Amino acid sequence: MFKGSKLYSIATNTCPRCQEGAFFKTNNPYDLKDFDKINPTCTYCGESFQREPGFYIGAMYISYALSVALVITAFVGFVIIFDFDIEYVLAGLIPAIIILLPVLFRTARIIWLNIFVKYDPERAEQARQKKKELHFHRSSVSE
Repeated sequence: MFKGSKLYSIATNTCPRCQEGAFFKTNNPYDLKDFDKINPTCTYCGESFQREPGFYIGAMYISYALSVALVITAFVGFVIIFDFDIEYVLAGLIPAIIILLPVLFRTARIIWLNIFVKYDPERAEQARQKKKELHFHRSSVSE
């Protein structure tokens, strides 16, 4: 994955504009208290993650597509190719979907935002500089 691509932002859960700041408040999708909490803005470039009300409703369609892709892939792989019994496959898929729900939820939201926000190399460079300054300031204060 190359920095500057949408896949980089999606895989690392970072700001699509500068790919430096964290999109979610926590990196752990299984922190069930905060797994859905989004930072209001990017720490480094200031890109707003809080769009108009209802913006992330569109992410439901992405989440649905990801879930369907997972089910179809598992079905084809286990039932058609490996000839597993369909009842066993379904018995395994249902808990798998439930366990993967926080990951799919977060992935859908970052994909949805990446559809509308383009990477900006200039803002990315400014964000990297700001990140270095903040990191240097933190390290000098702790010493």
